[in-house]
Amino acid sequence: MNPTIRMILPTLLLLGLAACQQEGPAERAGRSLDKAGQSVRDTVDPPRGPVERLGRSVDRAVN
Repeated sequence: MNPTIRMILPTLLLLGLAACQQEGPAERAGRSLDKAGQSVRDTVDPPRGPVERLGRSVDRAVN
């Protein structure tokens, strides 16, 4: 492999990761839509017990 490519490829990958730090207005709107969808799901299909309720809260915390 060309030494120039070996230097450029990791640099591009690191720059791509660094660009993902700021959250834009579209991401905030998407997150609020996701929360609204979860609320609707919980209203239509409520958790059936404490274990399921705990599982859903853990899922939300991880995401």
